[in-house]
Amino acid sequence: MRYIVIGAGAVGGTIGARLHQGGHEVVLVARGAHREALERDGLRLITPDSDETLRIPTASGPIPTRDDDVLILATKSQDTLAALDPWPTDLPVVCAQNGVANERTVLRRSERVYGMCVWLPSQHLEPGVVAAHGHPYSGLLHVGRYPQGVDDLAGQIADDLGKHGLLARATPDVMRWKHGKLLNNLGNAVEALVGHADGMAELADRARAEAIGVFEHAGIPYSTPEDERRVRGHQVDVVPIEGVRRGGGSSWQSLARGSGSIEADYLNGEIVLLGREHGVPTPVNEVLRREANRVAREKLPPASMPVAELTALIDARSAA
Repeated sequence: MRYIVIGAGAVGGTIGARLHQGGHEVVLVARGAHREALERDGLRLITPDSDETLRIPTASGPIPTRDDDVLILATKSQDTLAALDPWPTDLPVVCAQNGVANERTVLRRSERVYGMCVWLPSQHLEPGVVAAHGHPYSGLLHVGRYPQGVDDLAGQIADDLGKHGLLARATPDVMRWKHGKLLNNLGNAVEALVGHADGMAELADRARAEAIGVFEHAGIPYSTPEDERRVRGHQVDVVPIEGVRRGGGSSWQSLARGSGSIEADYLNGEIVLLGREHGVPTPVNEVLRREANRVAREKLPPASMPVAELTALIDARSAA
């Protein structure tokens, strides 16, 4: 089986590297300077234990496919359709992405769709380089058929992922895990907007509490932090890497790279959408979605908004 990783950034690069190290055939799909660096120098994977450069086949777009290919989609959610559009629709697709909307979107074009809940603390800010801070394993991955269930392929993917440097589980309720992860990702916009200033955690907690209210009202199951700790244990701790300054999460990295887009529509915006569908107000996530999009569009750096300003906007919207 060959794994084609579409979007070889922080998450995709780490997954592709670990599969390659486990002896599996891998192709990394990337663009621009990152692709050029991968082709010229290889993928440099930095972890708390090692600093390795891996020569992994790389492409900038579609390649001739085989019947045993599996597409691992690791782009930001806003890029899902554009990233998949050139690829055959009969290949299985694994959505290794934040949010819960990608699987349903992909199911419109591909029959075999798999969700992957990714807990993999990593960063990609320099072409050709990925730093994975998880230790002793780089990450914990839940894999399951969408909308639910486990089949032979899901089990094979989990086994392959678990051969080197990753923990992986085939689970029939993968979307429950992804909804739990979504609750944690709602703080991504807060971190991107205000950094780690005093008051950041309180705003993230307000976004999460608001979302839990929506999930409970809508009857949507979600995993809890206790579930995650039980499964992960002490096998994926976030560890500093000497010489590597750890920035923020995926949204923070989008602003740091000046990409011009951010996935807030599929994180905080998912809560806003569900709230509107079920008649539940979501002012906190509404403001976070709006402001994160504005800052990304204006290509402002991370932590460019004072906490007091963001809090005031949220309080005003809540009062209204």
